[in-house]
Amino acid sequence: MMYIAKEDRYEKMVYNRCGKSGLMLPAVSLGLWHNFGDTGVYANMEQMCFTAFDNGITHFDLANNYGPKPGSAEANFGKLLKEHLRPYRDELIISTKAGYDMWEGPYGNWGSRKYLLASLDQSLQRMGLDYVDIYYHHRPDPETPLEETMGALAQAVQSGKALYVGLSNYDGPTMERASAILTELRVPFVINQNSYNILNRTIEQNGLKETAHRLGKGIICFSPLAQGILTDRYLNGIPADSRVRTDGRFLKESQFTAEQVERLRKLNDLAAKRGQSLAEMALAWILRDGIVTTVLIGASRPSQILDNIKAISNTSFSPEELSEIDNIIN
Repeated sequence: MMYIAKEDRYEKMVYNRCGKSGLMLPAVSLGLWHNFGDTGVYANMEQMCFTAFDNGITHFDLANNYGPKPGSAEANFGKLLKEHLRPYRDELIISTKAGYDMWEGPYGNWGSRKYLLASLDQSLQRMGLDYVDIYYHHRPDPETPLEETMGALAQAVQSGKALYVGLSNYDGPTMERASAILTELRVPFVINQNSYNILNRTIEQNGLKETAHRLGKGIICFSPLAQGILTDRYLNGIPADSRVRTDGRFLKESQFTAEQVERLRKLNDLAAKRGQSLAEMALAWILRDGIVTTVLIGASRPSQILDNIKAISNTSFSPEELSEIDNIIN
């Protein structure tokens, strides 16, 4: 059956300007890092993407190595585009990245011109697209000159294969140097993708958040719920169907110390006072000051997407609430 998007899909979502660019992104974006590879269920992928778009999520974020196996998330999303979302292509922001290990040999990793441009061609082929809206360098490469990597991003735009470019996992000083190169090359660098949540404030400590704001660049935050830690799933033990039990690559049982669980329970109590779930409050906290453009959520089922979207209804925090959160974490 052909998918037909809901007519009221834009009525509830909030759209934020990406830095000082012309690009608007939904306050909540959908990431395809988990549950869209070959180990996922395609019918569930369909329903998650339909649910997202029906509720105003226009931005779908991928990378060349998302799977497992690497490339399979892009291939599955390409199938979904072909079968259902093609009529809505001009309403979608589709991003992908290159920077981590993707294929054998010296040209399948890091930040060389050879790797970045070859990877983009592969990604476009897997997704059946002529261009992506945002193409990211996925991580800094300490061995390749920054000018070479940024030059490759410039060519991606000049060739018409990307509309905008972004940087992922860069710190403030490196991003600022990269931004200067991209500005000189007249490349629309608009966004930074980094991990950020109540428990992980690295972008505040390494200058990325302040520098992006000062330079007028957007920020999209992955792992906003710390891989599910900032939800109510782990307040009373580790469920058998949780990511800790089913996929221990990114979330491990050792992270749930007695002290950590006590912090989560206190945060959960504060969220309840605000009329929110812990997950809703955690997402709202990231969006609280208007510097972060969008939070990048992952999901294993459509209901989680609907729950996370509720966060945009209350992103205001009193000074006392912010202080209490800091005191709980510290």
